[in-house]
Amino acid sequence: MLKLCSCNVTDQVQASVQCRFPGSPGPFAFRRRAPVSVSFSPPSRLGLTPVQAVVSTQKTEVAEVVKSGSGSLADRLRLSSLAEDGLSYKEKYIVRCYEVGINKTATIETLANLLQEVGSNHAQSVGFSTDGFATTPTMRKLHLIWVTARMHIEIYKYPAWSDVVEIETWCQSEGRIGTRRDWILKDAATGELIGRATGKWVMMNHDTRRLQKVSDEVREELLVHFPQEPRLAFPEKDNRSLKKILKLEDPAEYSRLALTPRRADLDMNHHVNYVTYIGWVLESMPQEIIDTHELASITLDYRRECLQDDVVDSLTSTEPTDGAETVSELNRTNGSAVVKQDDADCPMFLHLLRVSCDGQEINRGRTEWRKKPAR
Repeated sequence: MLKLCSCNVTDQVQASVQCRFPGSPGPFAFRRRAPVSVSFSPPSRLGLTPVQAVVSTQKTEVAEVVKSGSGSLADRLRLSSLAEDGLSYKEKYIVRCYEVGINKTATIETLANLLQEVGSNHAQSVGFSTDGFATTPTMRKLHLIWVTARMHIEIYKYPAWSDVVEIETWCQSEGRIGTRRDWILKDAATGELIGRATGKWVMMNHDTRRLQKVSDEVREELLVHFPQEPRLAFPEKDNRSLKKILKLEDPAEYSRLALTPRRADLDMNHHVNYVTYIGWVLESMPQEIIDTHELASITLDYRRECLQDDVVDSLTSTEPTDGAETVSELNRTNGSAVVKQDDADCPMFLHLLRVSCDGQEINRGRTEWRKKPAR
């Protein structure tokens, strides 16, 4: 995968400013800018220590970038672009050292957070709200927000520290009650498909916390950003993203009880962020699977909000199999990969998150695992 070479701050800023990304006209379109030119004086002449000189230089360079054109500094430094038709959005991300886990690769929570980030940036790039809620003008007027109903993520190869991942995303209608977002993850250096994901969002009234159908007025605001023809990250028939998840009944084989949300787990809607549920699901996985396998796919159905005062139980059991599954050939329009199922090497589990005190169902899930690759 693409590795970042060592270079000084001036080179990085100049490279970012000189990049031109294709996009639709408007405040988020990128325009070629002249390189930032910064003059340097020896630290001794300025009366600065070497460390003070570096900090001073960095501040000067950032100030020059801010003055070099319109738009926020973040907009101009992102490695991102809208497609020529304005209907999909791509962004590149570097895997940081604090985003990898015990396998020395990015964790599933890291990748889920990146999906959330690129989705939010896409919404802002087409002019939706800049508060992170991706709401249209009508939605804000009516106090409506989006909440996650379902997420399905498949990872074929986990990126490692300092690898660069390119994520493409787009949205489309999902019936009368919600919208769908899809993602394709690739190795930015080779173009290799390393993952796919899809999610469904439904509309909720922020004040009453009740679900609401997408009105015609809101739909009209959204449709201009949706492909006219359906484009699916999982186009193959009977794909696993559509598979129904049965409720896990007690007694479960494995459990982790009394999980408590931290303040850092709350999102801007003041309920637990959907990525936190992934971590809670994995908390009740048997250790022998964690030691020998890596997560191949995860599907989560969200049943109710989880608030800061809720105490949560995580339950896990092996999913009964109904015969061997076949090799699935992925549609080559979005990438290509072959996923082979073997019950011995690819165990599957059902999961349930519930409120400890009364057993209310918060989330049900399914995970599939594969043997860890030799390193």
